[in-house]
Amino acid sequence: MTATTARSSNQKPRASKWAAWKLTSQDSFALVMTARKGIPAATAFEVAEAYHWPASQLEAVYDLSTKTLRSYSQENKPLSATASEKTLKIIALYQLGVEVFGEAAAFLRWLDKPAHGLDQEVPLRLLETSGGIDLVEEELTRIAYGDLS
Repeated sequence: MTATTARSSNQKPRASKWAAWKLTSQDSFALVMTARKGIPAATAFEVAEAYHWPASQLEAVYDLSTKTLRSYSQENKPLSATASEKTLKIIALYQLGVEVFGEAAAFLRWLDKPAHGLDQEVPLRLLETSGGIDLVEEELTRIAYGDLS
């Protein structure tokens, strides 16, 4: 199996799982209920891989060391309700970003540059809080509808 084959076979289960969670994120009540149950800690690493985050960014978003996240993952522990909610919102944001920009690479480039509609803040830096994720989502929605003011 080539690296490309391995990567695409790993992404298919993630894609279907993330698609189910996207539906959850569209319903605030379902999002909270799913977050309260906790989602697998390994999902944090899937998010980091999709966003191409270095360990420092992963730690900043989750306010946990990669060592702790890896331990949780190996022990099949779920993330806390707060971290689960943040993860579900970040997954939905990724899917929206790909939809708006047409491809992950374009979305990820946008995330790393100051955004006019976010008072020149770099969207990636806002993902450390749930409210920041909401602001980035609102900006993506404005872009999708052509409101770039």
